[in-house]
Parts: sequence; C-alpha cells; structure tokens
Amino acid sequence: MERELKLGIMGGTFDPIHYGHLVTAEAVRFEFGLDKVIFVPAGNPPHKIKRKVTDKKHRYLMTILATITNPFFEVSTIEIDSEGYTYTIDTIKEFKKIYGEKTQLYFITGADAVLEILNWKSADELLKLCHFVAATRPGIEGNRIDEELNKIKEIYGKIIYKVTVPSLAISSTDIRKRVAEGRPIKYLLPESVERYIQKYGLYKEDDNYGL
Repeated sequence: MERELKLGIMGGTFDPIHYGHLVTAEAVRFEFGLDKVIFVPAGNPPHKIKRKVTDKKHRYLMTILATITNPFFEVSTIEIDSEGYTYTIDTIKEFKKIYGEKTQLYFITGADAVLEILNWKSADELLKLCHFVAATRPGIEGNRIDEELNKIKEIYGKIIYKVTVPSLAISSTDIRKRVAEGRPIKYLLPESVERYIQKYGLYKEDDNYGL
C-alpha cells in the first residue's frame, strides 16, 4: 500500500527570501517528516496592498536561488501565475487537486500570521483542508500565541502545531530597509540572493522594482 504523501507548503511574499524562511522550512520538514517543502511566492497578496511589492518574477527567481541546493525544497508558480488577488484557501485547494485528496498538507507560517488566521478568507474550510504549523520567532509573545491557538482549537476543534525555530531575528522588511540605507545584508540571506538584489538594484530608494 502506497504511503500518503506529506507536503509542507511555505507561503510568503519572499520580498526577499532570507535565512529565517529557510531555517523554518527545514526545521518543520524534519519535525513532521515531510517528503518535501514547496515554497509558494505570493502573486498579488491582498494584505500587502498598502505597500509596493517587488515584481513577482524577481521574488520567484530569488526563491529559486535560495532553495536550489536543498533537494527537499521546491518552488511553485501556482500563485504568481494567477490573475487577481491570491488567497491561501485557493492555493491549498489547487495542491489537493494536484497531489490528491489523501495528501497531507502542512501550511507553514509565522506565529504572528497565525494570530490573524480567523480573518483569512474561508478560515473554517481552510483549517479542515490542511494542518497549520506556527513557527515561533523572536519578538512574538508566547502567551499571546498560546491563547490564540487555544481559541482556534475551541472554535474549530483544530490543533495548530507550534514549532520553535532557532532564534534568527531576520525580516524581509529589515533587509529592504538596510539596502535602501546602504547598510550590509551579508549573512542575512544566501549570497546568490544578495548578488541578485545587487544586480537588479532592488530595494533602492527609487523603488525601481520592475524587470
């Protein structure tokens, strides 16, 4: 009898992708015995409409560069190929179609994002379709997270797993700010991604994000 596939889905803007994302994905892969982790760069995320997001082709290529050395990592264009706003519920449904209903999907996200999950589109259906893994990061209050996860369990009867990731206080926001201010970003993200940012002049003050 064929074993059920266990896949991690790492969604994010990845603007840019950095070591925090990679360490989180690898930690969850090992913790839950996942067959692979699929990184899904967001296409047109509705929650990012208040700021300019780098061209999706740039974000996709940087994600490829960052993950290519790990045989358990893949990158999907499922969201960047989509027109209009992209929602997690639609992405998860599409992966169910591709890999089969019996495939176990583990959606990996930061614990801070999980605190907003009840506001996500079709949250109740989403919680039924896949497992959620909340990766704890520096600066997020543990008690607040536990309270929110308990609330979700009470409302939906769904356990959201919490995984503690090594303390890498790295954020895409900080990296963009550093580049704009001319400060170093070395050792915060893979060298290949750093070179890509430099080559295309991303995150400069003139917001020259186009290809």
